[in-house]
Amino acid sequence: MKPRLDLQTIEPGAFQAMLGLEKYLSGISLDKLLIDLIKIRASQLNGCAYCIQMHTESARSLGETEQRLYALSAWKESPLFSDQERAVLALTDEVTQISTHAVTEQTYQHCQQYLSDHEIAQCIMQIVQINSWNRIALATKMLMN
Repeated sequence: MKPRLDLQTIEPGAFQAMLGLEKYLSGISLDKLLIDLIKIRASQLNGCAYCIQMHTESARSLGETEQRLYALSAWKESPLFSDQERAVLALTDEVTQISTHAVTEQTYQHCQQYLSDHEIAQCIMQIVQINSWNRIALATKMLMN
């Protein structure tokens, strides 16, 4: 498989805008491992190998275990994730698959048990951002270097 086009070269303004949001999100208060779980899970749902590879490497560098990374695709059945992580992963699943159903009240209320409104907003923005990157990577056939 070869890349279709280099979005960064062809549309540098759009690419820089994406990087601007990425820079903002790099300074949010959410735990970095939780952010990587969001990125990996959304990328699994979207089938983005490029992003799965990138964010599993990042998670490993932060101390994430192989066992939890392997279990992430079946997080609902796995005992390895905390209640807070489960709330965020449910939100990730529902926002990523928003075309099939909206975010449920149950999922939103579950998030409120473990996160402030500010943190929920940060999660939503992180989910939106990784979904955007997934779509760019899949549409352009980005490859890992």
